[in-house]
Amino acid sequence: MTTDTSSATGTNPLLTPSPLPYGLPDFAALHDEHFLPAFRAGMAEHRAELETITADPAEPTFENTFLAFERSGQVLRRVHQVFSNLVAADGTEARQEIDEEISPELSAHWDAIHLDADLYSRLAGVDLDGDGSLEAEDRRLAEETLKTFRLLGADLDREAKVRLAAINERLAVLSSQYGRRMVAENTASAVWFESPGELAGLSQQDLASAAAAARNAGHDAGYLLTLSMFTSQPWLETLENPESRRRVHESAWRRGTTPGENYALDLAVEQAGLRAEKAGLLGFSSWADYALQDRTAPSLDAVRDLLARIIPAATANARREKDEIEAEAGQPVEAWDRPFYAARIERERYRVDTSALRSYFELDRVLTEGVFAAATALYGITFRERPDLRGYQPDVRVWEVLEADGTELGLFVGDFFTRPTKSGGAWMNSFREASTFFGERPVVSNNLNIPRPAAGEPALLTVDQVNTLFHEFGHALHGLLSSGRYATLSGTAVPRDFVEFPSQVNEMWMYWPEIVSSYARHVGTGESIDPDVLAAIEASSLWGEGFRTTEYLGATMLDLAWHSLAPGTTVEDPLAFEAEQLRAAGLDPDLVAPRYRSSYFKHIFGGGYAAGYYSYLWSEVLDADTVEWFRAHGGLSRENGERFRSELLARGNTRDPMESYRRFRGGEADPEHLLRRRGLLG
Repeated sequence: MTTDTSSATGTNPLLTPSPLPYGLPDFAALHDEHFLPAFRAGMAEHRAELETITADPAEPTFENTFLAFERSGQVLRRVHQVFSNLVAADGTEARQEIDEEISPELSAHWDAIHLDADLYSRLAGVDLDGDGSLEAEDRRLAEETLKTFRLLGADLDREAKVRLAAINERLAVLSSQYGRRMVAENTASAVWFESPGELAGLSQQDLASAAAAARNAGHDAGYLLTLSMFTSQPWLETLENPESRRRVHESAWRRGTTPGENYALDLAVEQAGLRAEKAGLLGFSSWADYALQDRTAPSLDAVRDLLARIIPAATANARREKDEIEAEAGQPVEAWDRPFYAARIERERYRVDTSALRSYFELDRVLTEGVFAAATALYGITFRERPDLRGYQPDVRVWEVLEADGTELGLFVGDFFTRPTKSGGAWMNSFREASTFFGERPVVSNNLNIPRPAAGEPALLTVDQVNTLFHEFGHALHGLLSSGRYATLSGTAVPRDFVEFPSQVNEMWMYWPEIVSSYARHVGTGESIDPDVLAAIEASSLWGEGFRTTEYLGATMLDLAWHSLAPGTTVEDPLAFEAEQLRAAGLDPDLVAPRYRSSYFKHIFGGGYAAGYYSYLWSEVLDADTVEWFRAHGGLSRENGERFRSELLARGNTRDPMESYRRFRGGEADPEHLLRRRGLLG
């Protein structure tokens, strides 16, 4: 797909700042044909601005070099933020084509910048000590900019730079193709059933949603169960028919592994090999070793030590749970049966019926009386829905966020329902970062994949979906409450293994008494959820933790296996490689399948988590320790919220995030809290 850049002249809404409040993109005026011209115009403008920096005859200073570099490329930044959000949340065929066309061009553009010897020489030539007047955040910007250049190859010789640029361009293409195939395969793998009898156990609302999904997919009759991005599917907890469970599980498990137009394993293998080669060019033994240079974990060995400490205990817990499940079933159970019998044990032992609980978790109430209410109690911020501000789809909603004194803070964009063009999973993105340097306030979005209810029916959430809503809003808060000067250091622009920490902390308010009593009300009667039920949920929290932790560890070890390959290593059989690496790590894929397989592991092959999926566990060490701090200091209060906001959320990457943590906590994190939470202490 090719578009003449001249069509952008004078009419492209991406070439000038949006006139809407907070700079929210003007989606009503924006069309797909605007993107390629705007990208190319933005790159051309960016190149011209950087040429001005390198051609400046004056002595390089922080102001004429680092600040000029930070200021450059604003059109490109604006276009990329809008497009990257849309291609993930509403990746139509046209947008996927644009992504595949522009990705290698963007890769080449950024390589030309980071491998520009003249630009790098000018940046490195700035005397950062000078007269000692450089403020801490200014110095952080300079140091982080230089580190980025070095890690991206600025010190390489010419021949190595040429090869590095070729690798980066190919990786950009592969990542785009992987994401496209994964979305298409996930949609194609939805499981069609002819009769409601095959779906015994599902609620009437779920049946209605499945019938609507079938019609939307073009079926004249029947029911369609769409798939989450995980290996284990939520439907398995309630489907009573073993054959139906098997069909759902096997469809999910096989995604992307069958040769054809959506085959993804070849893309994964090639990406892993190219990343290993790239790491070698940059002087590292593997991609994992290279990636850890820009993380808070001190070393790859430290990460492996933490995982090695947890794997034996987690798998032992999983084996005990399987024994209990088979005792309940009275027979050996297959992978697709385990969730069903685990849920039965939870209902009988703890009197927790997760399916029935959904009636207490209506989306709008959970959002306003739960997620938003907790943020108000902690930080004083309030939320006002703005139906006058249009999203990129009719069901995308926008809220204005205000400080306690009414000062305008930013916008929150909520996109909660699944659609065929949306990537799986849940995530937070920014349409605009907080930056006093640019005079910009944040516009952040949360995306979930909640099955759309039938027309006129309320959207009822599972317990896991409620948790996800709180989690993703923790990321949103990290963006909304940022108060840094520079967009480059703002909000979630922190090391990969730190970014999950604030979002994991925000999960704790899901069951906080005054919060849950407000939002957990029966959708029909308005009755609050029984406190005894909440106590039972808490008591049951460790049930299934062996399986959940081991699922996560399986995905983590797959990530590290792919990205610990030495340069030049070739993986001939990726499925055999998966099984071998899991067993070598002390995991048993026949006992517990990994949360993701290589064929649908978007985090690492279609996102930014390569050699970084361990981050959730690494961040959880900080999270579990912080939860203990909140409990010890009175929990949900403005005083506690302001401390967390001022020392952590507001700071972004304006200083070393671990220094921010120590200032908040008063010391280092104690990993014992994490081990106790996950039931891994002896």
